Amino acid sequence: MRSPLTRFTVAALVGLLLTGCTETGRPGSAPSATPTPTPTYNLAPRPVRPGERPINARPVTDGDGRFQVIGLQTGLSTIFGTHAEWPAKGQYVAVRVVVENPGRANSRFDAKRQKLVTADGATYGINRFVQAIKRQPDTLPLGAEVRIELDLWFDIPKDAKVAAIQLFGDPPLGVGGSTDGVKVPLP
Repeated sequence: MRSPLTRFTVAALVGLLLTGCTETGRPGSAPSATPTPTPTYNLAPRPVRPGERPINARPVTDGDGRFQVIGLQTGLSTIFGTHAEWPAKGQYVAVRVVVENPGRANSRFDAKRQKLVTADGATYGINRFVQAIKRQPDTLPLGAEVRIELDLWFDIPKDAKVAAIQLFGDPPLGVGGSTDGVKVPLP
């Protein structure tokens, strides 16, 4: 004869297994629960800025950063800021990006790591002087679930054709080194 503890353990396991069983899909059975859709923010659409083309790129992730390219300006010969006007050596290109930290820890966005890729495969870093004139940050902390929009300004050869932008996020917490980046094609 088995001990009362053994019989109780077997009965408890059988009870747990049976509670996980359902009779969905059989005539007369209760309907299965449908998942509730995740609510989304209802943000008002904004007009595209003068001279900018909207970009409908899907969000991409690199390290702790999630990025979405939303605008592009090319062929600019001069920029104007609050205190300066500055001619391009070639042409200015501005890429408007949404940067998000979807995690629960702080992260960092470093504009100096981002690269513009041209059709010939050459890469260009941001123009820090133009970033300063246009009052765009070089680096900034991104708190947990923080989302920002900013422009990345590049000065590339006048005849160069923009092909993509390579975006780099902060490595995950506790991971040393850097990320590989992710390319987003630009029309």
